[in-house]
Amino acid sequence: MCAEPQLRTEASFWMLAVVNVTGALSEGSLLQPAWDYLLHKHHEVLSSPLFPVLLAVCTYFFLIGLYTTLDLLAPTWPCINRHRLHPDKAITWPNIWTTLVLTISNHLLYICPTAVAQWLWRSPTPLPKEAPTLCSFLLGIFGCTVVFDFQYYIWHLMHHRVPWLYRSFHAVHHQYNQPFSLVTQYLSGWELASVGFWATIDPILLQCHCLTTWGFMVFNVYVSIEDHCGYDFPWSMHRMVPFGLWGGAPKHDSHHQKPGTNFAPFFSHWDWLAGTQAAPQATVQRSRT
Repeated sequence: MCAEPQLRTEASFWMLAVVNVTGALSEGSLLQPAWDYLLHKHHEVLSSPLFPVLLAVCTYFFLIGLYTTLDLLAPTWPCINRHRLHPDKAITWPNIWTTLVLTISNHLLYICPTAVAQWLWRSPTPLPKEAPTLCSFLLGIFGCTVVFDFQYYIWHLMHHRVPWLYRSFHAVHHQYNQPFSLVTQYLSGWELASVGFWATIDPILLQCHCLTTWGFMVFNVYVSIEDHCGYDFPWSMHRMVPFGLWGGAPKHDSHHQKPGTNFAPFFSHWDWLAGTQAAPQATVQRSRT
């Protein structure tokens, strides 16, 4: 007796989803059916102030888990090792433990208290019924990436040019001159807070839909890890973006070897305009061998 109303509810939901798919295709909002499903099935989770933090943290640890697995397999798997920027220098367990301990400590000391504070003091996130159009979704992520890239370029340049800032905050990150994925958040608390603040505030400044905001957060975590991963895969971002507009892992690896160059985290135009651009050292060395 109780199953029949539930079946009718489920049937009506899926009929509504079919209607939404048809309407979305006609109106150009291809994301609407997926957004309707998320609102129907996971509204409480998505509206929680904890959700963005959990999304970013889970994405980060999932990706560094993948790259760390590659690092451990690389010495005995030539098909992986040949894509490393420094194939002759293996990532060791002491490297992994040292960077992992600081990463977890930063999460416990800074990210967890911030997340709990948001959960206690912020009201649930309002979720609009309409999804962003695919165009606005992609443009929003692109816009946030451009703004973040400029902010971090200025911040990064200052923390290299002002000795006190470098010694006090940024020198921790440069303890490794050949980065690997876990070096991404091998940071001082100040640097971690700064990066997290910009990643949070930029979608608000650009008035992005919450789905766009979450998409930017995941993308930002991914490209940050890729910058530090120490690999040059055929599908890496710097190979996908034309005209050398994306720095990627080779240029950021060069920054860790020549700290006065390649300050921009993602794009390469600011380093080109400011004269701080340098050719990737690992790529030059590999081309000579």
